[in-house]
Amino acid sequence: MLSGVLTSKRAVEINVAIMRTFVRLRQLLATHEELARRLDQLEWRQSEQDGRVQYVFETIQQLINAPQLAGRRMLSASI
Repeated sequence: MLSGVLTSKRAVEINVAIMRTFVRLRQLLATHEELARRLDQLEWRQSEQDGRVQYVFETIQQLINAPQLAGRRMLSASI
């Protein structure tokens, strides 16, 4: 646009620099949008996994706290 009004070499260089800047801004905005979308997906997966991990810890805790009758019977039978 600037080079259409001004015909100097400098005007053409400035016009090219402006166009490159706008292209780069558009790329950064598109990348930012993609990163935001990926972050949302990661957060969703993390929250989904949290429930599963919590279930595993609760099950392990139940196994730790469960009475160990089978082990005691085996010990008393062998003595």
